[in-house]
Amino acid sequence: MAKWGEGDPRWIVEERPDATNVNNWHWTEKNACAWSKEKIKELFKNFKIEGDEMSAKITDIETCDGEAVVNNRKGKLIFFYEWNLVLKWVFSKDKTIEGKINIPNLSEENDISEVDIEITLKSSTDEGEAVKHFLHTKGKEFIRERLKEYVAALKQEFTKGMILPKKDENQAITKNCKTAINVKAQMNATVVSNNKTPGYKISTTTVKQQQKFQCRAPEFFNVLTTTEMVQAFTKGPVRLEPTKNGKFELFGGNIHGEFVELSPTKIVQKWRCKQWPEGHFSEVVLDINEKSDHTEVVLTHTGVPSSEEDSTKENWDRYYWDAIKRTFGFGYFM
Repeated sequence: MAKWGEGDPRWIVEERPDATNVNNWHWTEKNACAWSKEKIKELFKNFKIEGDEMSAKITDIETCDGEAVVNNRKGKLIFFYEWNLVLKWVFSKDKTIEGKINIPNLSEENDISEVDIEITLKSSTDEGEAVKHFLHTKGKEFIRERLKEYVAALKQEFTKGMILPKKDENQAITKNCKTAINVKAQMNATVVSNNKTPGYKISTTTVKQQQKFQCRAPEFFNVLTTTEMVQAFTKGPVRLEPTKNGKFELFGGNIHGEFVELSPTKIVQKWRCKQWPEGHFSEVVLDINEKSDHTEVVLTHTGVPSSEEDSTKENWDRYYWDAIKRTFGFGYFM
C-alpha cells in the first residue's frame, strides 16, 4: 500500500474535481472494508443452494474478518482484499441439519477456483453426511459464483469515480482551470510554516486517540524527536528541529509545523497537512505516561477540518502508531 516516504509520498490524495489529482497521477486509496462486509452479507444471507432434490440455505454470516482497499495509481486500479468467512447453513426436511461453511483465504492472491471451502456439520448423522456430501460436491460451485460476484462488484461497482477524467477528456474542467493551476502550484511549492490564516471560517473537530506501547517513556519520546528514528518509521527523509519553535517536515513535507512544547512526558505541535486550506494549522498534544509494564500515549488533535476527521484518524493509526510498532518492535496490545 502507499506509504508516506515511498515514491510520491502524501497524505492519501482526496478525489476532487479541482484538479488536485490531475490525470490520476497521484496514488489515491479508497477503503472498501465496510462496503465489502455489506456486499458479502447481501450476497450470502438467505442464499439457497439447490440441486439433487436438496436445498440448503445460508442463514447467517458468522465471521467476516479481513480488509479490502482499492488504489488508483496513474489511472490504474490495484486491488487488495483478504477475507476469512464463516457461513452458517441449514437443511430442513424431515429433520433439521445445520453446519458451517469456512472460507479462510479469499484474497487477490488466489484465483476463485483456488479458494478453500470447507463444509462442516454441527452433528454427524447419516442424513447430515448426505447433505454435507451434496454441499461438498455441488454446493461449492454455488459459493464460488457468489465470491466471483463480490470480486466483480468490488472492481466495477465500488470503484466508480475513482479514475477521474483527464483534462482533455472533459471540457468542463477548463471552467476550473485557474483554480486547478493555483492548487497544483500550492501542492508543489516548497513547504514553509507561516502564520497566515484562511480568509473564511473552517468547521473543525477534535480527534482523540489512546495507544499502548511496550517501551519506556523516554524511548517513545526519542522516536518522535530523533531524526534517524523518525526517518525509520516514516521511511523517508525528514526535517526535524526538536526544540521549542523548531520546525518539522515529514512524509515529503505533506505533514509539517513546529514544536510548541517539548518534554519527555508531553509534546505539543503546531501541525498541518499540506492539503488543508492554506494557512490553517491544528494543535497536536501527545501526553506520554509510563506505566508499570508499558507506556500509554494519549493524542488530542484539535482544529482538524471536519471533512478530514475520518482520514486523519485512519492516518494516525496507519502512518504513526502501526508504523512505530512495526519498526521498533514496541508490540501490539489486544
